[in-house]
Amino acid sequence: MNPAKFPESARNPIDVVEHILNRQAYAPERRSQNEVVVEIKGRWNEMLLFFSWEENMHCLHVSCLINIEDQQKDHNKIFELLALINDDLWVGHFSYWTEQKMPVFRYSLFYNPANKDFSIQLSNIMDIAVKECERMYPIFNIVMTKGMDPKQALYPLMLETLGQA
Repeated sequence: MNPAKFPESARNPIDVVEHILNRQAYAPERRSQNEVVVEIKGRWNEMLLFFSWEENMHCLHVSCLINIEDQQKDHNKIFELLALINDDLWVGHFSYWTEQKMPVFRYSLFYNPANKDFSIQLSNIMDIAVKECERMYPIFNIVMTKGMDPKQALYPLMLETLGQA
């Protein structure tokens, strides 16, 4: 996501989120003064990016919902997979949205209107959220729809490519 010049003195970072998304030709939906959502077309499926502003904490919460319908009755494998994935993440984390029965990438950042780099940081987080969801989609999909063992599903990610093609 390309950060755009925006008056960083904005008191509500949801305005900054909307500005970035509009500049990227997305169609964000402002659900309230403190919440915006946008649908992103991914390589595998549609993803929903949610942004929620908690004014009392000065915190902007970013969530990226992966649209995979959980077909497993036993959620032990999904929770094991979440633990294995999160162990290697440097930024953000994945969790399971019980209400929607779908995995979600989450990240929160504190907002200071004096931070001139906020829109750059926010753009980076948006990129990371979408890329991590794209990278993990096939793994979540095989575990949630076929019940594959999480360690087996993660095996291809653990392979290190050597040499050049």
